[in-house]
Order: sequence, then structure tokens, then C-alpha cells
Amino acid sequence: MVRKLHLKSQLVMRVMTDAECLKTFESKLVPELNRLLERKIDTSVSQTDLRNSMSYSVLAGGKRLRPLLTLAVLSVHGVNIDADSLQIAGALELLHTYSLIHDDLPAMDNDDLRRGKPTNHVKFGAGMATLAGDGLLTLAFDWLSSAPISAEKRIELVSALSIAAGPRGMVSGQATDIVGVNKDYNFEELRNLHLRKTGALIHYAVEAGCILSDLKAAEKESLLIFADSFGLAFQIYDDINDVVGSEEKLGKRVHVDASQHKNTYPSLLGMEGSYKALSTAIDNGKQALVNLGQQTGVDYQLLTSFFSYFDVSGE
Repeated sequence: MVRKLHLKSQLVMRVMTDAECLKTFESKLVPELNRLLERKIDTSVSQTDLRNSMSYSVLAGGKRLRPLLTLAVLSVHGVNIDADSLQIAGALELLHTYSLIHDDLPAMDNDDLRRGKPTNHVKFGAGMATLAGDGLLTLAFDWLSSAPISAEKRIELVSALSIAAGPRGMVSGQATDIVGVNKDYNFEELRNLHLRKTGALIHYAVEAGCILSDLKAAEKESLLIFADSFGLAFQIYDDINDVVGSEEKLGKRVHVDASQHKNTYPSLLGMEGSYKALSTAIDNGKQALVNLGQQTGVDYQLLTSFFSYFDVSGE
């Protein structure tokens, strides 16, 4: 009897940790996303130098967190992830990469390293880098508007991304960041800045998954609370890493924010306060998913697992 119980226990599947859950999801879908991005950029851009510049930044690496969030929303709701959904998720990565190229330009942050490689303007010149960003921005909407889904969903996606990326979202946040140099924002002002600058595309990533999954308004609202909590945590964590991280680990210059007199969470809250704010944002996002799971019966571990990206040890 003991022998049988022992054998039975060995057959029980071990529950994956959040970190394992995210890694498994990434290992399956990141290669598929990368193949799609490489193939479609190659066939979408006719001018060789422009294509090389656009491909250079898109294919330089990156976590692909934003498109993965869209695909994760589909996955937890049992929606098949196919070439069409990969194209829609890939469009967001194009737009995100455009923002990085422009953010690195001499007229903006003047960074010379991104993802462990020379930034686009260092490699191709500021003019071509500007055009590469322009090309990725507009190509993102090309991919959305040509996706083989219903016209209603295409319009909804294009509208949502326009809001997230434009003067009501990311661009507005970037402008507030620029004019805030040498000013002192309070916590709410800084949070609102980053809800637009960083959080808007993360908000859209989850919103796109909700649109494609045909979710009801109440479930969508709860998932967007998760998205905004994740976006806030992402920015706090990025600010912390600019203080304690290394160039080798992050693939970009560190200690940049302080040298440019930018408003950051460590400069406002100190390191201990920043880690506490990070933990609070993570807890809020997780609780939103717990509450939603109790209402819907859906297993949201895959979405919860995205929080395993953050190290909240403070060490």
C-alpha cells in the first residue's frame, strides 16, 4: 500500500512556480515573435538602408514583455495564438522599438548603448535612426489595419493604440518628463507621468488582448487594473536599476537619470521607499487578478507570473 501511494505521488504533476510559468511561455512564443518580426519587416520595407536600420533595433533582443502580455491574455482565455494574433502583438513591439530609437536620439536622452549594442543613431546616424523610428511607428498601424480580423476589432485596436502612443499617452508622458528636468514632482505627479510615458503601452498590451478575447467590460476593467499596476512596477524597477544595476546586466548605461536631473522614484522616495512602492504596485496587481479569478473561475497564473520579472529583495 505504501509502495502504491509512493508511485502515485510521483505521477502528480508539480505545480510550476510563477517564474517557471513565465519562462515556459517566453520560451515558446518569443522565438515565434522574433521569426515573424524578422520575416515581415524584410517584406514590408523596400529601401535597404532603412530596412537594415529598422531591423537592427527590432531584432537586437529585448524581453518582448508587451506583446507577450497581449498573447498571455489570449492564452488564459483559451484563444488560439496563431499568425494573426502574433502579427497584432508584433505591431506593438514595432511601436515600442520606435519609441526607444527616438528616446535614445541626441535631441532626447543621447544614449549610445541599448540592449548591449550601439544605439541606432550611433550605428546608422541620427537622420536614418529618426526615419527608422518613423517607419516602425507607421508600420505598426499598417500591421494592425491589415490584420485578418473583423473591421470592428481592427478599428478598436487602431484607436486604442493611437491613444496609448500619442499625445494623450506615451508622447504626452515623454513631454512631461522633458519639461520636468530640474523640477521636483511629487509622487502623484510622477505616477501620472509614468502612467503615460511607460504605462500606456503596457495598458494597451492588455487592452488588445481583451479586445481580441471578446471580454466583458467588468473583466476588462479588472485586467486593466493589473496592467496599470504592472506598468507602475516596471517603471519603479527601471528607476531602481538605474541606481543599483550594472551596464553589463542591463545592456545600457546606468546612473543616467541622476546625471540628467530627471524625476525618479529613488530621487523622490529613496531606495527603501522605492522598493516599498514596487512591492505595493506588485501586490495591487496580483490582488486584482485574485479578485477577478474568484469572480470568473479563470486561472490567471500566467498573468501573475509576469510579476516574477521583478526582484523586490532590495539587495
